[in-house]
Amino acid sequence: MIPISDENPTLRTPVMTYLLLALMLATWVVVEGAGTNATQLAAAVCNYGLVPAELTHGRPVGFSIPIGPNLACQIDDSAINVLTPLLSMFLHGSWGHLLGNAIYFWVFGNNVEDSMGRFRFLVFYLVCGLAAAATHVMVDPRSPVPTVGASGAISGILGAYLVLYPRVRVRYFVFLFFVRFPAWVALLWWFATQVLTGLPQLNQVDPEVSGGVAVWAHVGGFVAGVLLVKLFENRSLVSRRTMVSDARGVWQ
Repeated sequence: MIPISDENPTLRTPVMTYLLLALMLATWVVVEGAGTNATQLAAAVCNYGLVPAELTHGRPVGFSIPIGPNLACQIDDSAINVLTPLLSMFLHGSWGHLLGNAIYFWVFGNNVEDSMGRFRFLVFYLVCGLAAAATHVMVDPRSPVPTVGASGAISGILGAYLVLYPRVRVRYFVFLFFVRFPAWVALLWWFATQVLTGLPQLNQVDPEVSGGVAVWAHVGGFVAGVLLVKLFENRSLVSRRTMVSDARGVWQ
């Protein structure tokens, strides 16, 4: 399912949502070469992506894994490694990866920002992203695979949206059809698929290499969003949104 839009208009221009989207795009183009140069892309992912084994020292320095034709990513002890949980949020592995995250962030992020205010929203986004990174490291602390993407932080936005606007209808593209679901149905379904997808990883005994999508980062980010949203919401903004929505007949 691909979200297209929601029936939940914003009252203020989502400036921080725009800025975060622009930063993701700028990082993809400037730092990662928009995917046009395999070596540049691999270097950015290896150097600035989150590698659990580099944070936990679960693999020896020099341990390497292949990440493409004639390309390998090697464990190191660079000082920048401690910043990779933050830096990796703004990196992506492909145009599809970037656009997929951007769509989810645009549909759900603007309303969450509208209920928090710009600065609180930024802090909330980063905190959820760090919670997602921490979850990923705890689940697979010895993984030498670099992880990149904004999906952990965006998962926190989805969790916040579930708490704030459970009854708002969201329009999705499913196969060849456009359908509408209440947010609670769509988001709980999304969360359930992440958990079910990640369960096999918990049954692995000291996997040599863990790859694929970091679904437990999604789970950790989502749970953080659900638990923290009430600490970050701006009650005056929420009250104003509620009054306007009631006047327009919009369910929240």
